[in-house]
Amino acid sequence: MVIRIGRALACCVLLLSGLAWIVPVAAVEPASTTPAQSDYWQIEAVPTPSDVVLEVSALEWVPASPAAPEGMLAVATRRGDIWLATGVEGDLSKVTWKRFAEGLHEPFGLAWRDGPDGTWLYVTQRGELSRLRDETGDGVADVYETVSDAWGINGDYHEYAFGSKFDREGRIWIVLCLTASTSSDAPFRGWCVRVAEDGTMIPTCSGIRSPGGIGFGCDGEVYYTDNQGPWNGSCSLKHLVPGDFMGNPAGNKWYTQAPGMGSAPEEPKSGSRITAETRRIPRLRPPAVVFPYALMGQSAAGILCDSTQGRFGPFAGQLFVTDNSHSMVMRCALETIHGVKQGGCFPMLAGLRSGSLAEQFSPGGRLFVGGTNRGWGSRGPGSFALERVTWTGRTPFEIRAIRAIAGGFELEFTHPVDPATAADLRSYAARGFTYIYQSAYGSPVVDNEPCPVQKAEPTADGRSVRLMLGNLREGMIHEIRAAGIRAAASADGAAGQPLLHDTGWYTLNRLP
Repeated sequence: MVIRIGRALACCVLLLSGLAWIVPVAAVEPASTTPAQSDYWQIEAVPTPSDVVLEVSALEWVPASPAAPEGMLAVATRRGDIWLATGVEGDLSKVTWKRFAEGLHEPFGLAWRDGPDGTWLYVTQRGELSRLRDETGDGVADVYETVSDAWGINGDYHEYAFGSKFDREGRIWIVLCLTASTSSDAPFRGWCVRVAEDGTMIPTCSGIRSPGGIGFGCDGEVYYTDNQGPWNGSCSLKHLVPGDFMGNPAGNKWYTQAPGMGSAPEEPKSGSRITAETRRIPRLRPPAVVFPYALMGQSAAGILCDSTQGRFGPFAGQLFVTDNSHSMVMRCALETIHGVKQGGCFPMLAGLRSGSLAEQFSPGGRLFVGGTNRGWGSRGPGSFALERVTWTGRTPFEIRAIRAIAGGFELEFTHPVDPATAADLRSYAARGFTYIYQSAYGSPVVDNEPCPVQKAEPTADGRSVRLMLGNLREGMIHEIRAAGIRAAASADGAAGQPLLHDTGWYTLNRLP
C-alpha cells in the first residue's frame, strides 16, 4: 500500500514476516519506462524429446569433438538417464538428442574429464560416484565403472547425493543428505566427502542436513546449499572448508570412521543463535549467505559461478543459485571479513517453467537451467523443464553488490546513480533480523529491529553509495531497500529508471 503525502514524501507500509513497519521513500517523478526482466534476459524453452519425461537433475558441457564441432550439453535426469543435446547454442528448433546412458540411480552431478586414461563422464549417483565412457564411437556409453561407493545408502527417499565438478586437485566433492532429512541411518549421511582420482573417499565436513546443490566460486572455493529444517532456520549458502562443522549434528556419529577429522564437535545448544554458537564451537562455520525464507525462495538448489567475463551481463564473478520452489535464479556477491565468508543476495531471474535445480554455462555465455517439481512443489507449473537464458546486451539497473564497511554498507550499482536520490536518506530503509538456531524444524523471524539510515554518501564515480546505519548487529541478516534510487544518464537508456530489484539481504557474520 502506498500513501502519498504531498509531492515530497511517500510511505510504503510493508508487512514482512508478521511485522508492519513504515518506510519513507523519496518521491521521484515516474520513470519514462518501467524496466522488465525481459528487457535484459531472453528465456527460451529448449525442445526435448517428445516421448521422454526429462526431469533435469544435472548438467555438464561436453567439449567439441569431430562428431559435435560445437560441443554438446549433457543432461542427467532423476529417472536415471543421461542425454546428449547437440545444437543448443544455435537455432533451438534444430536441437538433436541422443541417449548416452540409462539405468542410473537418481544422478545429481556430472563432470566431464579428458584425462591420461581417456575421456570419461563422471556421475554422482545416490550410492556411488561412477564414470562412463563410449568406447565404440556410437555416442552411447559402453563402460560403466564405480569410482567410489564408500558412503552408505538404505533406500530412504531423501538420501540424495549431489556432486561437484573437479577441483584443482582432481577431486570431486559430494554432499550427502541425511536419512529422511533428519537422521543419519547410513555411514556419512549428513557429510561432505571428497573422492580422489584413485577412488579414495576423504571425509571432509560434517553437519550437513538437506543439500540442494554444490559448486565452486570463481576463486575455486567450494559451496553448497542447505535447506530449511532442523538446525537450519532458513535456506542458505554455506562455505565448505575441510575439517569444519556445518551445523546439524545428526551425522556426527561417523567421526569414529573419519580418520584425520579428530573428535566430533561439541553439541550445539538448541534455541541459541548461530553467532553465539560459533563463538562457543570454533569448528562451526556460519552460513555465508542466508536466504530469507519466502522472500528469497524456499528451496535453494544449484550453484554456478558467472565465469563468462561479461558475456552474460554485469555480474561476472558472482554466484548464481537456483531455487526449486520459487522457480527462480538468485545471485550472491560474497566477500571475506576476518577469515569468514559473507555477503549479499538478490533476486535475478523469475518465471522459470518448473522447479529449478541444475545450471550450466555454454562456451558462448548462455545459461542453461533445468529442473523438475516431482516431490517438490514449484511456482513453475511444468513437471520438468530445460531452458536457455541469453543476455540481450542491455544492462539492468541493479544493486550489483553490498559490501560491509565500518558503520554500514557500500552499495555498488550497475549504472551511475542520480546524485539527488542517492544522497536522500528517504531513498533507503533497512532492518536486521535472524532465525533461531534450534533442533526444531525451521524458525520464525526473530530479533527483528530497524536500522536507522544516518547518512548516504555517493562516491565520486556515481557507481556506489556509502550508507551509514545505526543498530548494526553481528550475526544478523540486514535487509537494505533502495526504492527511492533512480539511475543517472546511461548508454542503456536507464536514466530516471528505478531499480529492477530494489532490495538486497546481507548476512553480516563479522563486522569489519
